[in-house]
Amino acid sequence: MSWLKAKKIVVTGGAGFLGTYVVKKLEERGCNEIFIPRSEHYDLVEMEAVKRLYHEARPDIIIHLAAKVGGIGANMRNPGTFFYDNLMMGVQMMEQGRLFGLEKFVAIGTICAYPKFTPVPFKEGDLWNGYPEETNAPYGLAKKMLLVQSQAYRQQYGFNSIFLLPVNLYGPGDNFDLESSHVIPALIRKVVEAKERGERRIVAWGTGKVSREFLYVEDAAEGIILATEKYDKADPINLGAGFEISIRDLAELICELVGFSGEIEWDTSKPDGQPRRRLDTSKAKEEFGFEAKTDLREGLRRTIEWYMAHRKDWS
Repeated sequence: MSWLKAKKIVVTGGAGFLGTYVVKKLEERGCNEIFIPRSEHYDLVEMEAVKRLYHEARPDIIIHLAAKVGGIGANMRNPGTFFYDNLMMGVQMMEQGRLFGLEKFVAIGTICAYPKFTPVPFKEGDLWNGYPEETNAPYGLAKKMLLVQSQAYRQQYGFNSIFLLPVNLYGPGDNFDLESSHVIPALIRKVVEAKERGERRIVAWGTGKVSREFLYVEDAAEGIILATEKYDKADPINLGAGFEISIRDLAELICELVGFSGEIEWDTSKPDGQPRRRLDTSKAKEEFGFEAKTDLREGLRRTIEWYMAHRKDWS
């Protein structure tokens, strides 16, 4: 059994999209002392709430998933909020963990931390070779500071903190609110609604020419738990599926899976975001044996089925 079984573990964001899968993976490993702080009781942007969390939960390990996130539109509307909230949550959680004597801190970064024109596939050593894509730079840089803090604290205090860089996630339980969702749930919702209304086209953002890599949320959760169990080094680690697909091909695949035969109109007045995204995932396999298992088509099928069963929640 995993050594995690004997630990008290706090999962910030544990009630969210990724967090619910991480908590399930912990439970499957026999962990029964898992604490999930809810935002209405612990506003992690506030230092006093963070101190109270440590005092009340008394954790051995923190898996810090809590974040203010959204798609390109949400990032463009809220750059200050995305920067401040993510920065303050991460900085304070790690600082109070150090003072508390925490055994391990698992920091979750973002692919948005990479420079806009990173050579493909993205290697961890490329993180500092340029400025992130402008539409999500405030968010990406706020999360990137967790890496700086993690390495600085390891150097000065011997604090055991690791930093993981997951690629774009998707899967059942995702956010399908068109005001804040990422590309896969947004496209699924648009296509499903167009089909049901008998419409002959949908409108998608950008040109469709940019590429993205997508990691099924359950695979991401497994990668995070494997790193928590087995990885204790300063270097950042990518978590991805190791492939890329153009947004145009992605939209067409979703149309096929939903059974929508209409046209896709590309609104080129909207931004594309970063030109390409695909991670080099070799270090994750080498360091803690992680490889993504879920095929994109199968993952999309499961996600569409989940949305169809829960779409009343998003109406």
